[in-house]
Amino acid sequence: MNPFPMGTGVKVWLSTGYTDMRCGFPALALRVQAVLQHDPFSGHLFVFRGRRSDILKIIWHDGLGACLFTRRLEKGRFIWPNMEGGVVAISPA
Repeated sequence: MNPFPMGTGVKVWLSTGYTDMRCGFPALALRVQAVLQHDPFSGHLFVFRGRRSDILKIIWHDGLGACLFTRRLEKGRFIWPNMEGGVVAISPA
């Protein structure tokens, strides 16, 4: 089951670098606005990773409310772009 019932035009944005994983939706939404220069309530997905690259947080606003998803790997790391202080768009696939 897909937790993101996304329509056409929805983008997935990766925040490059690393993010403090103690942040919740309000702090991550502020980062989306201030650093990434996007609207966190746009319906797009914004993905952040921790310093060790073993945890992700995804924020998404579905039009009714804010969602925060967390994914932690027991082994291995998430592969991530090396750019610092930017954003990269990927396809939902």
